[in-house]
Amino acid sequence: MLESLSENVTAIRNVNSLESYWMPFTNNRAFKAQPRVIAKGKGVEVWDQDGRRMLDGSSGLFCSPAGHCRSEIAQAVYKQLQENSYASSFGTSHPISFLFAERLTRLLPEGIDYAFFTNSGSESVDTAMKIALAYHRAKGDGHRLRFVSRERAYHGVNMGGTSLSGMVQNRETFALTLPNISTIRHTMCKENSFERGQPNEGAHLADDLERLCTTYGGETIAAVFIEPVAGSTGVLVPPKGYLQRIRQICDKYGILLILDEVITGFGRLGDPFASHTFDVKPDIMTMAKALTNGCVPMGAVGVHKNIYQAVVNAAPENKIEFPHGYTYSAHPAACAAGLATLDIYEKENLFERAKSLTPYFLDAVWSLKEHPKVKDLRGYGLLAGVEIHNNGGQVGEKGTNLQKNLFHNGMHVKITADVAILSPQFIIEKNQIDEMIDIFRKTLDSDA
Repeated sequence: MLESLSENVTAIRNVNSLESYWMPFTNNRAFKAQPRVIAKGKGVEVWDQDGRRMLDGSSGLFCSPAGHCRSEIAQAVYKQLQENSYASSFGTSHPISFLFAERLTRLLPEGIDYAFFTNSGSESVDTAMKIALAYHRAKGDGHRLRFVSRERAYHGVNMGGTSLSGMVQNRETFALTLPNISTIRHTMCKENSFERGQPNEGAHLADDLERLCTTYGGETIAAVFIEPVAGSTGVLVPPKGYLQRIRQICDKYGILLILDEVITGFGRLGDPFASHTFDVKPDIMTMAKALTNGCVPMGAVGVHKNIYQAVVNAAPENKIEFPHGYTYSAHPAACAAGLATLDIYEKENLFERAKSLTPYFLDAVWSLKEHPKVKDLRGYGLLAGVEIHNNGGQVGEKGTNLQKNLFHNGMHVKITADVAILSPQFIIEKNQIDEMIDIFRKTLDSDA
């Protein structure tokens, strides 16, 4: 398992070799003074540069629910690269791009019959914004130029997603963002502290959208972006009835509902998508991460057939209907990884397995409820947020220290501010869930 680590460790140990890489979403100075490098992974485990084993408590960044280094995916990508390593999707394509789109749309909600491929969740969000604008223009509603997002929302880091962001720190460095972005309140309510699953309070917050429609005119709004569960901000589960009310208001004013399923998609909540779990139908949906089990960068936008047909049919003959795309849209290697990933999900019944593990996982997480350092717990499916007290200090200071200490104690966990986000792989065993929570509790006990 660990023999191949030695080939990479020499360079890692040379501090100067770290300098050339400007790391994303990282305190580069602190990291390079005390690096934490994951050098190898297998299943639910990873190893650092010194060969120390850890559990991956967040499936990478919610990317790898089928576990790390699946040979089936590696072999599929290798075979594809030997046969066809690149084909442009601009006016040409390759066979498995169509096959993957067809396989993918089988999983999507009724009416979401088309897939537009991107390379990331961020690109999927910006693409979805363009599709919404193109649709309204095709329908003669080109005056619909406003987008609605939420406080504490995360929709990637491209210009569109940054503009939609409700996480202030992701915007404050960048003074110029898109105009015509309005936000409604998040669904975090004190009354719902330590509530497991969907909370009872907060459905009324959806009426913020109604107020925006009254203020700006519903006929000026192109689309509303919603994460079914706001994951990156710390796992905010939608109150009962909230998403349904958002859907009703969108229907009333002809606004498109775009569900950002980059985190919740592909079984994280126990169903193929959160739209299935919460019984709310989107017009457009964004995907990435688990689309290829994190093996090859790829994203996708699922589009309702009425939207696709409106855009395509409105264009003049012999003209490109939607002038948008990426050099690596539907890259052959990414499509091969995606097909192999869908095969694994299906053959191993991983979505059903995630659902069956949910009670045990949430029971384990909620065993932390009485810990004096735990401020709140939130969770649904195999996704949970453990928020810790910051004791009046700077937001994120305690969380950053917790992440470092968890790493050294044997577990990788995604942290946002002072919230640890647990999202284990679907192949995890119950004893490994126990180990996760044991490491977490012991780290809390020893963390100053």
